[in-house]
Parts: sequence; C-alpha cells; structure tokens
Amino acid sequence: MTNDSRKSVPLSQDAVQMIRGLVIGELVTVAIIGGLWLWLRPRLQVDKEALSSSGQGTETVSFATSSSFKSITNVPTGSFNYGGSTAWAPIRQLIDSQIQFTRPELQLRYVNPTKDSPGSGSGIRMLLDGKLDFTGSSRPLTPEEEEIARQRGFTLEQRQVGIDSVAVVVNPALKVSGLTVDQLQQIYLGQITNWKQVGGPDLAIAPFSQNPEDADVLLVSGKRVLDKQALSSNVQYVYSTTEALRRVNQTPGGLYYASARGVVSQCMVKPLPLGLTSTQLVPPYRQPLVPPNECPQKRNQINTEAIKDGSYPITTKLFVIIKQNKGREQEVGEAYTRFLETEQGQKAIEQAGFVPEKSQKSIASSQRQ
Repeated sequence: MTNDSRKSVPLSQDAVQMIRGLVIGELVTVAIIGGLWLWLRPRLQVDKEALSSSGQGTETVSFATSSSFKSITNVPTGSFNYGGSTAWAPIRQLIDSQIQFTRPELQLRYVNPTKDSPGSGSGIRMLLDGKLDFTGSSRPLTPEEEEIARQRGFTLEQRQVGIDSVAVVVNPALKVSGLTVDQLQQIYLGQITNWKQVGGPDLAIAPFSQNPEDADVLLVSGKRVLDKQALSSNVQYVYSTTEALRRVNQTPGGLYYASARGVVSQCMVKPLPLGLTSTQLVPPYRQPLVPPNECPQKRNQINTEAIKDGSYPITTKLFVIIKQNKGREQEVGEAYTRFLETEQGQKAIEQAGFVPEKSQKSIASSQRQ
C-alpha cells in the first residue's frame, strides 16, 4: 500500500472531547504538583535543617528547661508568708507573678511588720519570731541574729542570689562633687558636720537614716557596724526610704544612703559619686547625670557595669534567709532560693535593676585567669 492510498479517518466528536479532557486533566495535574512542590520546598528545607542540628537543638531546649521555674522540684504546696528588704520590691514584683503563673501550687504573701519599719532587719526578726517562713535581706546576718537562732533551737542560712549597690543622695541644689567612703562614715559618726569640710558650701549637713535595727543597708567603719549607739546625735531617723527622699528634698543640706535601686532614679534628690579616694569617684548612675528638670521624662539608670567590675566602692549582697529547722519553713525557703538561682530567676533579678549573682561570679573568674 502506497502513501497515496492511505486515507485519514476522521475522529468522532466524542473521541475529540475525550482526548481534550485527558490533555486538560494532565495539565491541571502538573500544575497542582508544581504548586504543591513550591509550597513544600521551604518547609522541607526547614525540617531538614532542624534534623541536621538536632543534637544542638535538643541541648538548648534541655538547658532552658533545666533553668526555668517549671524544672524546680520539691516545691511545697500551700500558702507561705515572707518579708524583709524593701529594696527587693522590684524583684518580688517580677518573681512572684512568674511563680504564680508557672507554679500555682505555691502561694506567697509578703507581710509587713506591724510596729517596726519594713526592711532587712525587721524581716529577720520576724523570721526569728516565727512570723515569716523565709525572708529577703540586703545585708548579711549579724552574729547577734545567728546567736538568737541557736538559742531558739535552729540555725539561719543566708544564700546569695544577687548584688546591689549603696547610693548616697542629697538635695538637688547642693553643689558637691562627691564623697569618699571614709567621709560618708565620718558624717554619720558626727566627725564631719558641714558641707564645706568636703568641698561644698558652708551649710550644715543633715544626715537621714532608717533605724539600723530595721534598715536594708548598714554602714560599716573598719570592722564595726555603725549601729544606733555609734551614730551621731545629728542623725535624723525616718520610717522608710520614701519619707527620707521627701525630707532630703525639703532640706538644703540633706543626705541619705540606701539601696541604689530605690533612690538613683528618683527625681526629688541627686545621687552623688562615691570613691575610696577623692580622685577615684564613681557615679552610681550611668553618665551623664539627668538634671531634675528633665525628670521624670528621663531618669537616671543604675551603673551596673561599675558594680559588675568592682569599681563602685559600696556594694551589698542580696540574700534569701532560710530557717534551718527541717520543717516547711526550710522547704519553702530552699525552693524559693532555687527559683532565683535558675536562669529565669537570674534574668528577673537583672530586669529588676540588680546584678545577678552568677554574673558577678563569671567576672570574678575571668579576672583571676
């Protein structure tokens, strides 16, 4: 048969429609598969990368979990009372809410003293008297407090969780460059009574202080704690830091010392640089100093770098004071301390404006190397 003899056979209308449907179906299938591949490709890549680094990812998750409040074991159930240092207020605000959210089985209630002013000293006394389950302190235990505990059949343990600094504030209008630690001590001992003796104006110094028995911060001269008997008769005692700030603001020669976290950012007073010598004065705030007329739109911030590197001359440790009596008081005190020692707790301490205790250890270790 030759080519000329071949005849084309026309397709029926049904066959044409069937072929057209098959072609369109194939095209649609290809389009769907292509679109699906484009959608899946970046997601498959992410999964592949996650699998390739699964060892590192597992380690990160494990570390975060072991450093969170959720990982803490032996947490007692129930309601517990604690108190102590007023300087701890920003820590309590952050920590308590996080504990409440992650560990609702533990209920904490901060309790103020009924007669004394709130502070580290009054909190320790309330712990000794059985009115608190544990307490926070901005100073170490005194030998007298430890002896009282022994006489009552238990001991007190202090566990450091952070570092604070002690700041000195004066009336905003006072013109003085700063003080040495020795000059500050002499003012409260009554040996320096006029600002002209430390390079300021001819103006009487009016030192304010919380009662040393209640206060968060204790001044020390040599190895001696400056208690109420040692302090000058010129010292005027106040119930709280809030009252002290108001009094200093109203007194041209006013002076007060307290936790830096509680006073450096206040608009009513001016923080002073301190130093071991008059040529090494270090401000408790980050420079430059914010003038009163720009506050509260701007506020002075804590000079945390100077605290970390040790150049700021007066720092104090933050402790949880635990009653060692093998009871529920000891159980909750140790659990609360473990919360603060986690990565989550140390971060909260830093967010509150203090230096985490682990940060100080890291710097001290690097300086020794």
